[in-house]
Amino acid sequence: MSNHTAQKAGSPTRENLREDRLPSARLPWPALLALATAVFITSLTETLPAGVLPAMSADLGVGEPAMGQSVTIYAIGTALTALPLTAATASWRRKRLLLAAVAGFAVANTVTALSTHYPLTMAARFLAGVAAGLAWALLAGYARRMVAVHLQGRAIAVVMTGIPVALSLGVPAGTFLGAALGWQVTFLLMTALAAVLTGWIALSVPDFPGQPRGGRAPIRRTLAVPGVAPVLLVTLVLVLAHTILYTYVAAFLDHLGMGGSTGAVLLVFGAASLLSIWFTGLRIDRGVRSLTLAGAALFAVAAGALAVAADSPALVYAAAALWGLGWGGAPTLLQTAVGDAGGEAADTAQTMLVSLWNAAMAGGGIVGGLLLDRLGAGALPWSVLALLILVLAAVTAARTHGFPARRGRADG
Repeated sequence: MSNHTAQKAGSPTRENLREDRLPSARLPWPALLALATAVFITSLTETLPAGVLPAMSADLGVGEPAMGQSVTIYAIGTALTALPLTAATASWRRKRLLLAAVAGFAVANTVTALSTHYPLTMAARFLAGVAAGLAWALLAGYARRMVAVHLQGRAIAVVMTGIPVALSLGVPAGTFLGAALGWQVTFLLMTALAAVLTGWIALSVPDFPGQPRGGRAPIRRTLAVPGVAPVLLVTLVLVLAHTILYTYVAAFLDHLGMGGSTGAVLLVFGAASLLSIWFTGLRIDRGVRSLTLAGAALFAVAAGALAVAADSPALVYAAAALWGLGWGGAPTLLQTAVGDAGGEAADTAQTMLVSLWNAAMAGGGIVGGLLLDRLGAGALPWSVLALLILVLAAVTAARTHGFPARRGRADG
C-alpha cells in the first residue's frame, strides 16, 4: 500500500497528516454521532424482524418460530466471525474497514427486502451478522482513539446511544411502517440509511491506521491479562439475563394478562435506557465499578418485581423503568471495562466481548424458549434474578482488576 510505504519512509502523505491526527481534547460530535448511527443500524437490523415477524413469515411461507430464527442467525453470524474476521482485517485502515461493514449492512438489508425465498433471507441475515461483528469490534476502540484519555468513557457512551434509540424508537417505528407500507419497505429504508451513513463517515470520521501484522494480541494471552476474564464473564451472564427477558417479554406480559401493553412497556423500558446511558456518560470516567453494580442491582430489583407482579400493572411499568435504568448503560460500561482491563490487548479483548455478547443473545433465545416451554412464563423473571445475583457477585469480586474502584489510565 502506498500510504504504508510513505509512512515507513518517514514522509507521510497530506491525507495521512490530515487523518492520523492526535486525540481530540473535545468530543468530536459529528464523528461520534456517525458512529452512534452505525450502532443504531446494527441494533435495528438485528431486532427489526421481531416487529414484522407475522408478515415476513406469511410472505416467505414459513411459520413464525422459523422466521424468528432470523434474529438468532444474525447473532450466530456475529459470534462465529467477529474474532477471525477482525484478526484478518487488523492491518486495514480503520475508516476503510468501517465503510466495508456499513456496505455489508446495505447489501444484507437489500437482499432481505427483495428475497422471496426463506434460505436466501437467512443467508442475508447471516451476512448482516458478519457485518455487525466487524462493526462492533471496531466502534468502541474507534471512539477511544478519537479523544483524550479523560473523555474516552464519555465518547463510548455517545456512540452506544444507538442501542436504546434503536430499541425504544427504531423497532416501534419499523413495526408501524411495516404494517402501513410492507415489511420490505422497512428493510429498504435501512439500506437508504446505510447509504447516507457512508457519506457521513467519509466526510466527518477521522481515519486511523490498523495494526501491523502480528501486532494483535492472541486470545490466550488476552484472557491471561488480569481483569479481562471477569469482564467477559459478567458480559456473558448479564446479556444472557437481558435476552431471556427481552425476547419473551410479550409472552410474559400475556401471562400477566397485559398482552396488549407490550409496546407501552417497551417504550418505558427504552426511555429509561436513554436516561441511563446519559447518566452513564456523565459518570463513567469516575465510576465504572459503582455504575455496573448499581445497574445490575436495579435490573435485579426489576426482575424480582416482575416475578411477583401478578395483579399489578403499575408494578410492571415500574419494573420496566428499573430494568431500563439498569440495562441502558451496560454496553458502554462493559466496553469501557474490557478496554481498560485489556491494556495493549484491548482490541482483542473487545472483539472477544462482541463474540460473547452475541453468543449470549443467541443462547438467551434458546434458554428462554426452553424455560417458557417447560416451566411457563412465570419462571422467566426468577431465572433472570438468579443470573443477576451471579453478576453482582462477579463484579464485587473483581475489585482489583476488571472492575476496580478507581479507573486507571486507559490505553487509547
